Amino acid sequence: MKRRPIVFLLLVNTLLLLVSCSQDPERFKTYETLYKVGDRPQWALKDWNDDDWQRGKPELNNGQIFWYRKQIDVLESPEPFQPYGLRLEVYGEYEVFWDGVLIKKNGNPGQEAELPPEGKLWVTFSIPTHLTTKGEHMLAIRSSLFHFPDHGGIYDLTIDSYDKLLTNAFIKTSYMHVFAGAFLIISFYYLFLFFNSKRDYSMLIFSVCCFLIFALVVMVFSQDYFPIHYGLHVVRLQIINSFLLGISFLIPLYFSRQFPFSGRRLVLILYTLVLIYIYVVNHNAFDYEAISMVLSMWCISFGMVAYGVYQKIRGAHLVLLTLLLSVVIFLTSGFNTSLYTGLGLILLGMLYLLSVNIKAQRLAYEYSLVQSTRLQLELLKKNLQPHFLMNTLTSLIDWVEEAPEKGVLFIEALAEEFDLFNQIKDQKLIAISKEISLCRTHMEIMKYRKEINYCWHEEGIDYEQQIPPAIFHTLLENGITHSLPMEDNSISFKLIYESNNNGKSYTFLTFAKLVRQTNHIKEGTGLKYIKARLTESYGSKWDLISEPTEHSWKNVIKIYS
Repeated sequence: MKRRPIVFLLLVNTLLLLVSCSQDPERFKTYETLYKVGDRPQWALKDWNDDDWQRGKPELNNGQIFWYRKQIDVLESPEPFQPYGLRLEVYGEYEVFWDGVLIKKNGNPGQEAELPPEGKLWVTFSIPTHLTTKGEHMLAIRSSLFHFPDHGGIYDLTIDSYDKLLTNAFIKTSYMHVFAGAFLIISFYYLFLFFNSKRDYSMLIFSVCCFLIFALVVMVFSQDYFPIHYGLHVVRLQIINSFLLGISFLIPLYFSRQFPFSGRRLVLILYTLVLIYIYVVNHNAFDYEAISMVLSMWCISFGMVAYGVYQKIRGAHLVLLTLLLSVVIFLTSGFNTSLYTGLGLILLGMLYLLSVNIKAQRLAYEYSLVQSTRLQLELLKKNLQPHFLMNTLTSLIDWVEEAPEKGVLFIEALAEEFDLFNQIKDQKLIAISKEISLCRTHMEIMKYRKEINYCWHEEGIDYEQQIPPAIFHTLLENGITHSLPMEDNSISFKLIYESNNNGKSYTFLTFAKLVRQTNHIKEGTGLKYIKARLTESYGSKWDLISEPTEHSWKNVIKIYS
């Protein structure tokens, strides 16, 4: 991978980070939030004495009404036609007062039990310009909390230019949806790639992980285009943490496949139990639950990637760098920013590993094409060897002169073998019946050439099976070349087929006297051809055993399912 695009990407991200960290001059100063249970209209007034009011979260029951009061100093009056705005995240249905003036109504405080849910958890509204002059002001909120009385408090209060509040929220949501859309496209791309490839499950895991991040972002930022009542916010948080649970499981699962190690199944089982414990035990502590799952995911992923670095697996160093960068971002920014940025970096590392694997598969495929062409030439060369042709033509001349009828049969057998070779030369797999016909034809030719009686036997053959071309033909040639006939001037060959749940096997027996008594046969061109053909068709899921027996030489080809 070229380094220049990576450096450019890091530079752009750094500039964006610097721009996002820039702040406007401070124009407001806020003080501590006070509350009191009860309901008096005078509590909305700016000059009301609130010395006896309490701090912290209110203790409530039965949907009773209570008030918040918060002093806000406006340090700079607004520009003409540019009113200030207020963005609130407050559980409950409430009314907002500014210096005793009602400026926003969000639901029906005190009537939640009788009326259907109304209002939103996140509210942005403008403050009349004449109420935001420079100086001290009082924000008062009359509220009730029927559904979740233990969630009292002002969770977020932002005061700024009204246009800026709306614009910033829109821009942030737009960027995050572009971010989510990119992951959605990547998810579908690798899902289609998975179904149209050799079913590499790393692709499927990566695809599902990208889709979960897309769903996570959409659910988190759904607040900007779907009105969410505070009573439904817990359901939203449960869905968000469910997505995080899936992401926290899939990322280590992906790394365990890319950097395999002994005992990984046990480690994944223990890690899954830890995630379930965090999710179930802390199910209502949503922030703690989310942080715990993400940190657990990071720790086990770091261990797996570090092992990959130790084993010098290609791509592990870059993935380790993305994990370390995500920690730096987590320590220097808020959880939300670090979550999306960190997940983006981690998935960038995962994508790099996939690209490395896809490149390796492409190179292997290109090599297989070259290998296939070479094997086709080798197959053709096997039948057009000058030595074979010279001996065959010499024998043919003798038979034509001495016994013309048998000479014609010799010619027909030779033509049939050439025809069969011509049919199979471009095929990767052929029917076992055609392979047996090729062997029988070659035996017929060699019978005329060497005047030896060659016999063919079969056992348990499934004629629907397919095999690479000319592998038994090659074993037959080896048996003829390296064997002497028995006392009755015969050499017999037997092909046995067996299958079970683990795969299938072919046993090729040669019954003859060996030219040389040895426990090992030197790997010549024939065996190399057989192994190359098996690798081309079955990858590494095969085995070839060649050994002598009491009255024969045995070759066993095992093909695993």
